[in-house]
Amino acid sequence: MWAWIVEQKYTVGIILGVMFGVASRLSMLRTDYRQYPTYPHGRIVHISLGVIAAGLGAVAVPSLIDKNYTAVTFLSLAAQQFRDVRNMERQSLSKIDSMELVPRGASYIEGIAMVFEGRNYLVILSAFVTSFFSIVFAWYWGVAAGVVSMLVTNFFKSGKNISHIAVVRVGQVKLDGPNLFVDDIYMMNVGLDDTRKIIAEKAIGLVLVPKNRNSRVTIANPGQRQALLHDVSTIMGVYRDEGEPALMPLAKLDMNDGRLGVLLLPQEHDAEKARTVAERSPILESAVRMPSEAGVNKEERARA
Repeated sequence: MWAWIVEQKYTVGIILGVMFGVASRLSMLRTDYRQYPTYPHGRIVHISLGVIAAGLGAVAVPSLIDKNYTAVTFLSLAAQQFRDVRNMERQSLSKIDSMELVPRGASYIEGIAMVFEGRNYLVILSAFVTSFFSIVFAWYWGVAAGVVSMLVTNFFKSGKNISHIAVVRVGQVKLDGPNLFVDDIYMMNVGLDDTRKIIAEKAIGLVLVPKNRNSRVTIANPGQRQALLHDVSTIMGVYRDEGEPALMPLAKLDMNDGRLGVLLLPQEHDAEKARTVAERSPILESAVRMPSEAGVNKEERARA
């Protein structure tokens, strides 16, 4: 009788763990303006991986309780599989990126691949916590723990955006002969009259002012700049075709104060909307720099 009760608790715990693990993955899955994962096949791939991750997290609890530690080692195999998924995402997006009018860039692609790997680990955590509370305490505690774990996973699913590190304002696009400026930030030399005419009619300028020295280094990162240009161009369109390098959106630094000038040629000419989109562009984890945390800078602040 006792064995049957224990077996039933295990079954209920595993079922609840899988359910909340899959629900957690579904809540983190979005096909947005980036159109990735694609619908429906890309979503099917990620949902299937989420089911596998949920199953791994849920069955780990009974294995630990029964002291079957050998069975838990399959989690290391799962980690290897999810790393392979990260490599697959990286390779797929890199091939697609060559066909973009405004590419994502290697840093953005690496960030997307890292996110999809990390979300599978969050699914394992959600399933493990739900299964643990269901088996050790009662099924309703498992449900409560599952809800809390979903809130936690959704908290970690997204990071900061540009508005956290820089003030974004609309800048004035100016042509001084062949020289192109956004406010007083030099962007490039435009030689053709037709190109200058298009820029005068279509261009929108933005200026990003970093909030501190860490932000200044972060927005100077070429990968972060390319991600910003890609996001704005994807949402608002881009006024260019293949073989027109002069009409490529551009981001250039003012080397004196760290401001970033951004030149856009969107299909939708709305400067305020472009500013809002730029503010919401994500900060890439690979681009974040914190020079203020270096020991030499801390010592300098202490002396001051």
